[in-house]
Amino acid sequence: MKSKIILKDERKTSIVSYILLTIFTIVAIMPMVYLISTSLRPNGALYEFPPRLFPKIENLTLENYRYIISESKFYVNFLNSIVAAVITVCVSAFISTGLAFVLGKFRFKGKKLLFGFIIMTMIIPGTTLIIPQFELAITLGTVNKLMGLIPFYIAWVIPFSTFMIKGFIENIPDDLMEASEIDGASVLTVFFRVVLPLSSPAIASVSIFNFLSTWEEYPWANTVINDNQKRTLPIAISGFFGQHQFTQWGYVFAMSVLTLIPVIVVFICFQKYFVSGLMSGSVKG
Repeated sequence: MKSKIILKDERKTSIVSYILLTIFTIVAIMPMVYLISTSLRPNGALYEFPPRLFPKIENLTLENYRYIISESKFYVNFLNSIVAAVITVCVSAFISTGLAFVLGKFRFKGKKLLFGFIIMTMIIPGTTLIIPQFELAITLGTVNKLMGLIPFYIAWVIPFSTFMIKGFIENIPDDLMEASEIDGASVLTVFFRVVLPLSSPAIASVSIFNFLSTWEEYPWANTVINDNQKRTLPIAISGFFGQHQFTQWGYVFAMSVLTLIPVIVVFICFQKYFVSGLMSGSVKG
């Protein structure tokens, strides 16, 4: 009798869990569904009444995508975003892994203070630093240049990356590195031949976050870049708002869908590292 009651309670819990998961899944994917459906309908169909979530079959069109793909500036903006994201991810991964190696495996005075300083920079909202960063960009002569984005993006993502990778490196057995040192390996050899390969899951997981952060970044890019040829995709998308006193939402949504393709590709390529690296880095920080 008692086992039947327990089984009945478990079944109720499962049903409630499925209902909640279904609701949350629908809420999560609904913006994506609306984004894709809107990109496949003519601009004039967006203002029909009553509004429709899905377009009529006869209204489906690829005209918005044809227009975006035919625009040469789309490829320029796309290339700018790729260059900024890839350089940021590669440079920040290398610097963050080096910092995490030093903080995770070496003992020296001021280690806790240095790590605390890195953590402190993570809690400062980025928008509050735009004015001093803009003054710094003027001093460095990087305003209205793609190089005005990359160094600042790298500086932004290094604290979080270091925090996550440090937790992973601390779990690497010291015996493994000591054995390498006994065989005559230098510190740099241990770093490049032992620590870097073993830390690849953590590096891959934070690189996904860094790529997303750089790829979708808008406020700083909109502040420091004015040249159309130097703009990244988020700024290019915002250029459709109010263009010719009319926002062509079909173009906006089609371009937004196209910008998701690299993000999906990156996630698919690194998904096997994503969960393991994220969990390992967060367990011991």
